[in-house]
Amino acid sequence: MLKNYFKVAWRNLGRNKGFSFINILGLAIGMASAILIFLWIDNELSYDRFHAKKDRLYVANNRDKFNGEVWAWGTTSKPLGPALKQGYPEVEDAVRVRNADFLLTLGEKHLNVSGIFSDTGFLHMFSFPLIKGNPDALKGNYNIVLTQKLAKKLFGDEEAMGKSIRVDSTDYFTVAGILKDLPNNTSFNFEYIIPWPYLSKIGGDDSSWTNNGIRTFVSLKPHATQAAFDAKIRNITIDHTKSTEKSTTQVFTQLFSDSWLYSRSENGRYVGGRIERVRLFSIIAVFILLIACINFMNLSTARSEKRAREVGVRKAVGANKSSLIGQFIGESILLSFFAGIIAIVIVQLTLGSFNKLVDKQLFIDFLNPWYWLLAISFILITGLLAGSYPAFCLSAYQPVKVLKGTFKAENALVTPRKILVVLQFTFAIALIICTIIVRNQIRYAQQRDSGYSRSNLVYTSLQGEADKNYNLIKTELLSTGAAVAVTKSMSPITQHYSDGWGFKWPGSNEEDEKTDFIRMSSDADFVKTMGVQLVQGRDIDVNSNVADSTAMLLNETAVKIMRLKDPLGQIIRADGQEWHIVGVLKDFIYQSPYEKISQLVVMGPKSWFNTIHVKLNPAKPVTEDIALMENTFKKYNTQYPFEYKFVDDSYAKKFDDEKRIGMLAALFAGLTIFISCLGLFGLATYMAENRIKEIGVRKALGASVSNITTLLSKDFLRLVIISFVIASPIAWWAMTKWLKAFTYHISVEWWVFVATGLLSVFIALSTVSYQAIRAALVNPVKSLRSE
Repeated sequence: MLKNYFKVAWRNLGRNKGFSFINILGLAIGMASAILIFLWIDNELSYDRFHAKKDRLYVANNRDKFNGEVWAWGTTSKPLGPALKQGYPEVEDAVRVRNADFLLTLGEKHLNVSGIFSDTGFLHMFSFPLIKGNPDALKGNYNIVLTQKLAKKLFGDEEAMGKSIRVDSTDYFTVAGILKDLPNNTSFNFEYIIPWPYLSKIGGDDSSWTNNGIRTFVSLKPHATQAAFDAKIRNITIDHTKSTEKSTTQVFTQLFSDSWLYSRSENGRYVGGRIERVRLFSIIAVFILLIACINFMNLSTARSEKRAREVGVRKAVGANKSSLIGQFIGESILLSFFAGIIAIVIVQLTLGSFNKLVDKQLFIDFLNPWYWLLAISFILITGLLAGSYPAFCLSAYQPVKVLKGTFKAENALVTPRKILVVLQFTFAIALIICTIIVRNQIRYAQQRDSGYSRSNLVYTSLQGEADKNYNLIKTELLSTGAAVAVTKSMSPITQHYSDGWGFKWPGSNEEDEKTDFIRMSSDADFVKTMGVQLVQGRDIDVNSNVADSTAMLLNETAVKIMRLKDPLGQIIRADGQEWHIVGVLKDFIYQSPYEKISQLVVMGPKSWFNTIHVKLNPAKPVTEDIALMENTFKKYNTQYPFEYKFVDDSYAKKFDDEKRIGMLAALFAGLTIFISCLGLFGLATYMAENRIKEIGVRKALGASVSNITTLLSKDFLRLVIISFVIASPIAWWAMTKWLKAFTYHISVEWWVFVATGLLSVFIALSTVSYQAIRAALVNPVKSLRSE
């Protein structure tokens, strides 16, 4: 029986090569698209879930009220970890983690790579496999643990264990462990681990309960509950600052495996984040696969009249309905099997490009038996889904009617086939509308005035001897003509490293102390180098004014928040220091281009510096300026490789996430349109076959080719218009909700819907016109011969 089913299925494939090809191609593209999306979804959902203690591994968070809103954030104070470990019996361990950026030197090799400081329990808490060494490797204060990749860079094929590496040009560390390279589904990003005590040695540790700059991870004992633990630790910061800073910040925990997906907070609770994108693309994947299956159904039933005779003969010789259903389901599974093979090939060929698009390293694990089980299940489910409607539809034909030649497919106003086509185009049109709106939103934000001059502006880290030799570096860059202005600051102008509250100013009240300010810093020439505009006063300049070490610049938003009518000369108290205002800056964008500009203070040299900004000389080629910069930095900072970034490039990265969404939406909209057009092609073929005698009669009575083409095409046009009417409010609602996430956004404009509607009509008519014209050109003598 099964052998016979296979033979019949194979013969039908061979007999209708064109339809079989289109069927398999449409299904393969739909399956490949779904597989790519599911690979991305699986990677997102698996983040930080491979740790053996994942069910009792938590990350500590803070919650407090600022600017009238309750905020939650994931950085904590340094004393929190030890306090949790020592004072709470349900805590198995508490580990602090902070980023480390050191120059690692081995002989003539100098590598500037990212690592972390961590407490000794890190390798016990997290399941990062050690190739060499043991989890106690961080107990030695001058031990270092390297990743496999970094060990290869430093030592090549030589044995790394027990060897010494110079860190930051000052201290030597012994390699005590080699970690397997980090997987592609971890939120950690480091190439080495240094024990926490070294942070204390270089002055980076402190005992302040209000200086929140690290992450604290907690593993609870097996029988402890998160709710009970959170209730106990809620006021730990408040209790430790009662006699000093009087903090109102509460502490709570979040399951570490949830922190990747849930990072957006509302009213002090994590309610969304990447999970929203996962849900969105899950829906897209399901709909693309569904549309491919609908396309399969339409193309299968398009040949219904020919298959009806086969059904009639089979039933006449004793075949029952269940055996016919089995036959057609078997054919669809066979087609799905071929499509599945092609889909896997397509995925393998496009995975590299897709990885670049989503900025991940996705792969198919062919050696994993679970993959093959899922692949087979996926193919079977797709085959069953695609073949169910044709199987039940074809097997229901009555043999008497089809064998007498009176069989005629129903030409009702509403049929399942038309409903399916409307569903296909509804989804495709909605995706097109969303793609256009996302693209317009990105362009709108890109065209927003940043408020400073990004052209020819570069920055580099203030590392090694660069800080001590900063004045020499600045003088030489200006004297050689490589730069027209140089300044140092706390962070690159495209981002911020620090924010704080507790500021006091003339007329401020207790509530004002809970206003959060973004902090930057400058020594001199901030305005000239960055190209920002002064509204009042002057720039900070410690070269001309020694007192400017405690000078401060405010942006316009800060002046409004502070309610200062005459800000110049006013005294601001912050961080235990009095600062005097020397100037007011016009607001400029240093955070998200989609959000309103927050209050900013630029503090003088009594603060700290991490970055050097250089305004290159526009009169010279950029390559020449950079070459002169490199020579200067190598001269005064010999141990460190010269690394720099253009502010333009860093600013452009602010749009990466939205661009990625837009490109993915455009890609899948295009694929959906393509698959939907295959479905329209199938429906056009079906209708042309069903009305072949009607067309012959009309031609015999004098109807022209254009009349008949219009007659056949208007049915499809009606379906597309119905799809557009359904898709438009759905897309409007989805995009309105998406745009509300941005403070600075466009409005949904009417022309987007008009343009999409016209485009959809054009695509649909272009698809069906071939079959319509072909049917109209058929000789009526041939089509009416059987009459």
